Amino acid sequence: MTTRRELANAVRALAMDAVEAAKSGHPGMPMGMADIAEVLWNDFLKFNPANPKWCDRDRFVLSNGHGSMLQYALLHLTGYDLPMSELKRFRQLHSKTAGHPEANETPGVETTTGPLGQGLANAVGFALAEKVLAAHFNRPGHVIVDHRTWVFLGDGCLMEGISHEVASLAGTWGLNKLVAIYDDNGISIDGEVHGWFTDDTPGRFEAYGWHVIRGVDGHDAAAVKRAIEAALAQDGKPTLICCKTIIGFGAPHKQGKEESHGAPLGKDEVAAARERLGWPYPPFEIPAEIYAGWDHRARGAAAEQAWRDAFAAYAKAYPELAAEFERRQRGELPADWAASSQAYVEKLQAEGPEVASRKASQMTLDAFGPLLPELIGGSADLAGSNLTKWKGSLDAGNGDSAGGKGNYVYYGVREFGMSAITNGLALHGGFIPYDATFLVFSDYARNAVRMSALIPAHAIHVYTHDSIGLGEDGPTHQPVEHLGSLRLIPDNQVWRPCDAVESAVAWKAAIERKGRPACLVFSRQNLRHQHRTAAQLAAIARGAYVLSDPAGAKFKAILIATGSEVELAMEAARTLAQQDVPVRVVSMPCTEAFDAQPLEYREGVLPSWCRARVAVEAASTDYWRKYVGLDGEVVGMTGFGASAPAAQLFEHFGFTVAHVVDAVKRVVG
Repeated sequence: MTTRRELANAVRALAMDAVEAAKSGHPGMPMGMADIAEVLWNDFLKFNPANPKWCDRDRFVLSNGHGSMLQYALLHLTGYDLPMSELKRFRQLHSKTAGHPEANETPGVETTTGPLGQGLANAVGFALAEKVLAAHFNRPGHVIVDHRTWVFLGDGCLMEGISHEVASLAGTWGLNKLVAIYDDNGISIDGEVHGWFTDDTPGRFEAYGWHVIRGVDGHDAAAVKRAIEAALAQDGKPTLICCKTIIGFGAPHKQGKEESHGAPLGKDEVAAARERLGWPYPPFEIPAEIYAGWDHRARGAAAEQAWRDAFAAYAKAYPELAAEFERRQRGELPADWAASSQAYVEKLQAEGPEVASRKASQMTLDAFGPLLPELIGGSADLAGSNLTKWKGSLDAGNGDSAGGKGNYVYYGVREFGMSAITNGLALHGGFIPYDATFLVFSDYARNAVRMSALIPAHAIHVYTHDSIGLGEDGPTHQPVEHLGSLRLIPDNQVWRPCDAVESAVAWKAAIERKGRPACLVFSRQNLRHQHRTAAQLAAIARGAYVLSDPAGAKFKAILIATGSEVELAMEAARTLAQQDVPVRVVSMPCTEAFDAQPLEYREGVLPSWCRARVAVEAASTDYWRKYVGLDGEVVGMTGFGASAPAAQLFEHFGFTVAHVVDAVKRVVG
């Protein structure tokens, strides 16, 4: 009969062989955690290899993603569509076995991990999604949402500051279906971690409100199984299982050392490890009896069928809820969404409110929130400033106000953790999540925003106080380079609307951008309403459009502006018209959306024959060179802001009609 150790050794062998074939990788962690993974995947994890997206599957997250061969070996052995040929192509171009696990590239990988600690944060998002979704849909005698989130993590994940942020929230929220298994091997790239990592990790997590199981021998399958059973037996808290392991377990000369962490073991050491482990098979060869011991296809199919039977009974008892659940799992917007959201945009255009775009954002949430039960979001302790709470907001984390059926998350001052949790909520399915902070603090969150685009995840990141216009708080709070930084993230749409109408269109576009992220950037100060024709209104969603053309004359220059600077551009255009310098004004709320338009449309807005162009934005100037060219000018920021009332700051830094007029005259010549 095949033993647990033999099953685990298959993982070790595949990890050694794949890293050796690639001549790069991290064999140590997979070899050290193989025994733990064998117990979890064979005895506890609920999944169906034939349907990696089954909605009530357990979520498994490899936060220490450098050990990716552990996950690839597990996926292959248990029956996912990840053939041995892909393991042999580990870390090669266009393979399904990238250096770090990538969602949407490899079946069974729930999220893209690599930046340490973010996998744990995503897992907290998965667990929060399960809790809230269960509260929304489960009914007495009919439980259709009932799964767990499991996360492997290492010393590096726990050293990263994001782990503190999200572990604190998980304990506060009582995410009892979250189980983290800590690979305590004492080794990182630089060697033994006791020189730079002496935290009392179990005590730290107990202080967060976690259930902690200490001192588990990670190479004793029976001990690991008892620990997991203890985690499942408790209620009301997330669990951290602390497993002591030997990195590179089985490699006689390199186990327990940093040499096994991030480099191939070498031909001789691999051979020695095979002998030590009693694994006589050639590279990438797995005996039939080992495959049989790992094969999860029949068990997985049975588990999913049992759920489908339960869901059929649920649908019979609660047909409307069942239909709503299925719609949200498909990621489809409600049937009345398109007409209702467009009607709201048209209503705003007719009414013309002159409010700060952050207020327009809240007004839009009040209008869109009742249409979208899947909308869930929150703010990093700035709800009163970001204006992200809407009339139907109820606490989702603790659920005290709605019996667990909330839709608003209080994140506290945790921008990075918040944004990575948002990615987890998006990836789980059934939700459209948003988060919020001041634009300047997107610096804290940026790597998670980058991951939103890289994964990709349908995450909406809301940023307010978008320029020096926030005023007296001064340069520490005044974003300058942040818009350009966010725009540089591939496939990340950044919207900076000029009035309430563009704000609503920005929200609409972000909600409809299925599977991909957006950043919505709003002002503190009131913005003037802009008059538009029906054609102009329809063109907002294209990212840029002609807001104003001179009457009866061909324009000599183009003014391009975003956000609060659009009204400045319009005033400058009126002044220039009086001086016989006709100009076109282009509002460009989203450069990425505009760049994706057909050439014909882009040429119609920014014709190539007109090289006299001026861009106006209260942010760093360099980004706009792509639109104005060498012959154009940018009215923007070339340094940091200052502490003063907004009106004084705009005048001091040159955001005046006179300054813009002079810039246009210079480019016209």
